[in-house]
Amino acid sequence: MTPVRPLRTNNVVGSRWPVAVIANETETTMSLTPKRSLTVGAAVLAGALALTACGSSGPNQTSGSSGGGGSSTATMWGLSQAPFQGVLDTSVQSWNDANPDSPIDVEFFAGEDYKPKVRTAIGAGSAPTFIYGWGGGVLKSYVDEGKVLDLTPYIEENPELKDRYLEAVYENGTVDGKPYALPNSYSQPVMLYYNKTLFEEAGVEPPETWDDLMDLVDVFKKEGVAPFSVGGQSRWPELMWLSYLVDRIGGPEVFESILNNEPEAWSDPAVIEALTKIQELVRAGGFIDGFSSVAADNRADQALLYTGRAAMMVHLAGAYSGIKGDAPDFVANDELGYTRFPAVEGGEGDPENVIGNPSNFWSISADASEEQIDTAIGYLTDEMFSDEYVDSIIEAGSVPALVDVKDKLSQSENKDFMETIYEYASSAPNFQLSWDQALAPEQGEAMLTNLALIFLDQQTPEEFADAMNATLAP
Repeated sequence: MTPVRPLRTNNVVGSRWPVAVIANETETTMSLTPKRSLTVGAAVLAGALALTACGSSGPNQTSGSSGGGGSSTATMWGLSQAPFQGVLDTSVQSWNDANPDSPIDVEFFAGEDYKPKVRTAIGAGSAPTFIYGWGGGVLKSYVDEGKVLDLTPYIEENPELKDRYLEAVYENGTVDGKPYALPNSYSQPVMLYYNKTLFEEAGVEPPETWDDLMDLVDVFKKEGVAPFSVGGQSRWPELMWLSYLVDRIGGPEVFESILNNEPEAWSDPAVIEALTKIQELVRAGGFIDGFSSVAADNRADQALLYTGRAAMMVHLAGAYSGIKGDAPDFVANDELGYTRFPAVEGGEGDPENVIGNPSNFWSISADASEEQIDTAIGYLTDEMFSDEYVDSIIEAGSVPALVDVKDKLSQSENKDFMETIYEYASSAPNFQLSWDQALAPEQGEAMLTNLALIFLDQQTPEEFADAMNATLAP
């Protein structure tokens, strides 16, 4: 994937928190003064661009390295996002120090561009040894093409590889009952974050229902604050809104029908109503002006929340770690609130259902050499989710997708957040994998493209449904 381009900035407008500003490829830090605007100021667009760009790496990165049988060195591609990059970097370094004859080269890429890059590499037979993914329909497409290894024999030799994981999480790495991917990170249900200070100043409470949410739009607009931040440039954050609304309105069965390619499944009334509600929110001014230019991969959407430019944000649980890293005082001063996505009055879905990423996963390339496979299995067995690995995830404010971590969570400085996430993930009646990963890659891409048009009010819900129905397999 291509590197993250530096954001051109000017016209810095106020906020109470310092943010990193990238301008003309030079990083500076600016202390911003309090008060807000509904437009995306340059500082916020660039805010929190603390992530390294595509091609950034740990100490053992080899630029352009790939898998295949031509090298004995195992290769690994990961995402340049907090906290996972730091956790993974340290873990690989630890492995390499202990196993100098079986090294791993790790390379990091910003999120959205990674997906087409890795699919291209896999198709060309030049995939990294370790293939980073989310499970679901994308994993199935790799399995159908014979591009990833069936891990059954390795798990039979090393049963602890399976036994360490929460069962519901582990199942997301299986296809037709066989394991092709193992969890490698943390559970990330999507939740609603809010700026407690802004809520206190406005004298309001977090929304419990969709009507509550809509009522808050006018409240915060009158306060000169955008009701919601969303990373529209990255597209996938918009999907969280559709996924949750469809679930709250119609229950998980609606998306199950889509996954099963049932005729006209995208025309389900719950889908149409969810899209309609999104456009009502857009037209009411629910999102910050210019949201289609806000990027999630550099955490600019999160900066809008902690700088006081937006009151709320719907995002993965991993956003907590990003905010904690970029604005530690905001978290330490208990200004960050979080709760479930609101219920929809009269909806059939359980308000405790969650959408998100049960975990991320490692698959092993079928084009890897025997030496690379041996290294990969050794790493997955002996290094990944070592005590140090688990502790570093928890320290960063994330919940490992493991059994028997409750005691560690209770001792964390992020105890309240961690236990909340564990409760959401472990007790949810249904934990739906993010739709863009649950669907086949072509369907997921079409969905994100058409959903962006919905948010821009350039397509009707019915037109969206027609376009997506055309992607269903006959």
